[in-house]
Amino acid sequence: MADSDDSLNGGRVYDPDADHAFPDEKLNEILPVLLEDEEITALLEAQNVNAVTRKGYNDHGPKHIEIVRNRALRVYDLLKRGGIEFNGAAEEGLEEADEAVIVALAAQLHDIGHIVHRDNHAYYSIPLASDVLDRFLPQFYDITDTVRMKAEVLHAILTHHREEDPLTLEAGVIRVADALDMERGRSRIPYEKGGRGINTLSSRAISQVTLKEGDDKAVLVEIEMVNAAGVYQVDNLLKAKLDGSGLEDHVRIVAVNTRSEDQLVERIEL
Repeated sequence: MADSDDSLNGGRVYDPDADHAFPDEKLNEILPVLLEDEEITALLEAQNVNAVTRKGYNDHGPKHIEIVRNRALRVYDLLKRGGIEFNGAAEEGLEEADEAVIVALAAQLHDIGHIVHRDNHAYYSIPLASDVLDRFLPQFYDITDTVRMKAEVLHAILTHHREEDPLTLEAGVIRVADALDMERGRSRIPYEKGGRGINTLSSRAISQVTLKEGDDKAVLVEIEMVNAAGVYQVDNLLKAKLDGSGLEDHVRIVAVNTRSEDQLVERIEL
């Protein structure tokens, strides 16, 4: 992905032809197949029923997954540009090119446990994702590497919430990227249905999230808020997920309230 400012608004498809700081041939091979997989597509649509329809939470369906996947790959790209070494694939004896594949697969499957229940969904995602990976990975890997890839993807899925801390930077990227889907578009469904909980209202206070290279950190996250309610998204969700992710020393967060008449909170730096 290019060095320039990139907010990825709207969750557009990650560009496989852009200039990356990592070997992307394997990702280019696997990503189109992943996006067209019929079973995975059905899971992404079904997982929003418990989350949004029954529980009234913010979007956890295909759009959320698209945004998280793109932002996870963007964060990964920026970290690689910053010279940060990843450990997940390497410690399994996999190739550097497999790092981005682990990130993409984990991002795509991290929330499928919602089809069972919103509560403890990360744990329910494990057996469901395990079955999917048993079918999907042998198209691209031999038996040994299938097991190793599966191990890394499942680890990243399990640790994306907060009960267990990530042990790899690949998993840390998923945990942080999950919280980077915070713009107001995510709250559209529950807000239109009358939802006024803190998750809904705080996400509507975030107008834009931008990821770029930082001056003193590999990743600079710039957040534009339109009122102080956005502090909940920044502090209680994003900062909480950054803590313990393994990325704390590599990510800087700057949130600015751009609405002049609401200056209860003007600027937050983490």
